[in-house]
Amino acid sequence: MALPYLEAVLCFMILMYIFETYLDIRQHRALKLPTLPKPLIGVISGEKFERSRAYSLDKSKFHFVHEAVTILMDITILYYIVLPWFWKKSGELATNVGLNAENEIIHTLAFLAGVMVWSQITDLPFSLYSTFVIEAKHGFNKQTIWLFIRDMIKGILLSILFGPPIVAAIIIIVQNGGPYLAIYLWGFMFALSLLMMTIYPIVIAPLFNKFTPLPEGVLREKIEKLAASLNFPLKKLFVVDGSTRSSHSNAYMYGFFKNKRIVLYDTLIQQCSNEDEIVSVIAHELGHWKLSHTVYSFVAVQLLMFLQFGGYTLVRNSKELFESFGFEDQPVIIGLIIFQVSLLFFL
Repeated sequence: MALPYLEAVLCFMILMYIFETYLDIRQHRALKLPTLPKPLIGVISGEKFERSRAYSLDKSKFHFVHEAVTILMDITILYYIVLPWFWKKSGELATNVGLNAENEIIHTLAFLAGVMVWSQITDLPFSLYSTFVIEAKHGFNKQTIWLFIRDMIKGILLSILFGPPIVAAIIIIVQNGGPYLAIYLWGFMFALSLLMMTIYPIVIAPLFNKFTPLPEGVLREKIEKLAASLNFPLKKLFVVDGSTRSSHSNAYMYGFFKNKRIVLYDTLIQQCSNEDEIVSVIAHELGHWKLSHTVYSFVAVQLLMFLQFGGYTLVRNSKELFESFGFEDQPVIIGLIIFQVSLLFFL
């Protein structure tokens, strides 16, 4: 008797949604409390607390709607066997435009292109509302609709540029990996992670924001002194024009080994009353580096990824698993998607 994989996954998804909604409701009720928490008395003003509370409540309400719509769409797609239909139609479309749908890579790219279009359409209303209603209402949004559209187009173009070779590589590895498939897949994703961590801040991020060196002065001297006291190998200091999109402030660091860089949002410099406040934010970020939090997180992610690929190799040829989700054949990318969805149930 075939195991009811699909039914089990759907039940688990619903139970998880109910549990997470219960936690969200508890948090929402806490946000509605009008009294300043005792630990914050004397730390922030009542006015700032009210503004923060109002912003958090609006985001919480939006989160309820977003999650409800998302779970309804996901359940509908799985229950009504939409994915197999979409896989079949993407192959027909590829054939109609003169491509060889028998080639799994071409068929997969056609399928993922359709998925990307669907995701853009369904996510767009929520992104627009979040940015131009909630963020704007509370004075955080600074970007225009044209900048929003430009960023979206750039993101799509980057997906088109990087997606096909990555997908093709994964399919080829799975088709030829043999008994060491999990190792090969993990090795590829590990190398890809290092590559993206290297080129994102240097090549991709500048496509969206302008990075300028932090000018010489008291602030730069204090940051360099802090870095030196922690033996942080600081090579460059940048300011990013985050104010073109939002008034939220932040700071982060990146780089490998002895080539570390720190980036400050211009909004952080504008909002802090003095250099020491800015340096305290940097100190928080450097604390993560000093305590190796970034390294621990990276290692944990890599270990989890390897275990997931190991699990995938055990079920990738399971005809029952594919048939439970409505698939007659066993495409690589579909196998990975089904495994990720089913993994929730087995965990």
